[in-house]
Amino acid sequence: MTINIEYEAEKKLDLPYEEIIRNVVLEALDYEDCPYEAEVNVVLTDNEEIHQLNLEYREIDRPTDVLSFPMLEYESPSDFSRVEEDYEDSFNPETGELMLGDIIISVDKVEEQAESYGHSQTRELAFLVAHSMLHLCGYDHMEEDEREEMERKQREILERGGYNR
Repeated sequence: MTINIEYEAEKKLDLPYEEIIRNVVLEALDYEDCPYEAEVNVVLTDNEEIHQLNLEYREIDRPTDVLSFPMLEYESPSDFSRVEEDYEDSFNPETGELMLGDIIISVDKVEEQAESYGHSQTRELAFLVAHSMLHLCGYDHMEEDEREEMERKQREILERGGYNR
């Protein structure tokens, strides 16, 4: 398992962010029964940078808390059955790991939302990673039933990892 973490924000989170990210990524992949060793890239940035990315990739002119850039498309969420056939280029040739994609998180939003929701920054960071990992596994929340399923899965992943409110 390779989890590449880049910290690009000037503001530093006063918490063990690498440990939190690694724990939640592993918990999410275990929860979703990913049969492969995987590679995930996580970038911690600020509101200004995530605003630019949100505008460029989603045409939304404001900062957001997290962006997910999945490398795979699934017939149904977390259906890894055709990955080797359909996405042979999605395996890192050096490690053999499945490259799931990239997660970009705003450190500013971690702080703002933790305060706004009345829970710790640790819990907020864990939530954003769990949410994004589900996107990397093919989940979305455009429809009500999809949103409810993602919320349930996020809650269960966080509970399994001990990241409660």
